[in-house]
Amino acid sequence: MPKGPHRWARRALALLLSTAMIFAIALAGPASAHGSVVDPASRNYGCWLRWGSDFQNPAMQQQDPMCWQAWQDNTNAMWNWNGLYRNGVGGNHEAVIPNGQLCSAGLTEGGRYRSMDTPGAWTMANLAATFNIRLNDQARHGADYIRVYITRQGYNALTTPLGWNHLELVRTTPRYAPGDVYMINNISKGSRTGRHVIYTIWQASHMDQTFYFCSDVNFG
Repeated sequence: MPKGPHRWARRALALLLSTAMIFAIALAGPASAHGSVVDPASRNYGCWLRWGSDFQNPAMQQQDPMCWQAWQDNTNAMWNWNGLYRNGVGGNHEAVIPNGQLCSAGLTEGGRYRSMDTPGAWTMANLAATFNIRLNDQARHGADYIRVYITRQGYNALTTPLGWNHLELVRTTPRYAPGDVYMINNISKGSRTGRHVIYTIWQASHMDQTFYFCSDVNFG
């Protein structure tokens, strides 16, 4: 065969390989982008953790109905469990994030995470009177601070979308140098019992980028 066809075949193969690599990088990008509270799991991280490898299983509708409605609404909210953030908040969290939209960071990313705001029987983590929070930072952004809120006794997470008036600030941390994991230790539940929501705000250090997480818990 003459050199011309050989050269053309090599170029075509190189083009196909380059296209495949670009496509693979595009798919892999969100999975290593940012981070989330992983213990007690945020709503969308928990849905991805429990069902990411089996998200089309109809059993989810009965076994984990809030995750079911979330997967049905927008699968990208779980695949991008580490991207629930807003840019440019400037620390004005209560002014920027409306009541009823705290778990979706004010319908960030075009409303991708809106199902996180839906009240209902989200799967809960059972916590002791004193507990720790683990936040994974895949991109090593660092933290100017992390704020931890817990819902007040009497808030009904089954029926009421979360608002700022339902929350009590229980911890504000100092800065964290960039790392993979940030631990907030020895948080007290106070006199709370039963179902509650822990709301965590992570103010990243690399730019004005703020992450917002709802974690459903039970204080026995």
